[in-house]
Amino acid sequence: MEFQTEGHKQAYEKITGMVKELFGTFATPRADIPAFSITYGSAFVIAQVFPWGDNDATVTTRCYVVTGVELAQDLLLFLLQENDKMRFGAFGIDKDNDIFFEHTVVASTCDLEELKSSILAVVYTSDQYDDQIISRWGGQRAIDRK
Repeated sequence: MEFQTEGHKQAYEKITGMVKELFGTFATPRADIPAFSITYGSAFVIAQVFPWGDNDATVTTRCYVVTGVELAQDLLLFLLQENDKMRFGAFGIDKDNDIFFEHTVVASTCDLEELKSSILAVVYTSDQYDDQIISRWGGQRAIDRK
């Protein structure tokens, strides 16, 4: 695994200990990138450490919510209006038009409770919205994708 800066490496090492403490065997380090796959209930999230400047990094937790859905105008409006209500994170759409939810924290100032809150906010929000979106607009839960 390669790190872009020493701050990136240090942040990954810091976050590794916290993720293991919080999620134990439910968290699996990725071999190819500085990230962890975390399975929690029916949600599957990736917590990835990204370099930020020369001496710091961020931790972005992302969970895919719904795939294979037509991006109708009323769905997009719904997602934007729901973003306005969120305390932690926001919905987004990737290049494949899949809907995800993610939240980012600064690694150097992140403590155990902040990381836990960030990851769980992504997990709970994704789990809360997947069935709601599917029942109204179609698609399938990302975790069910084969």
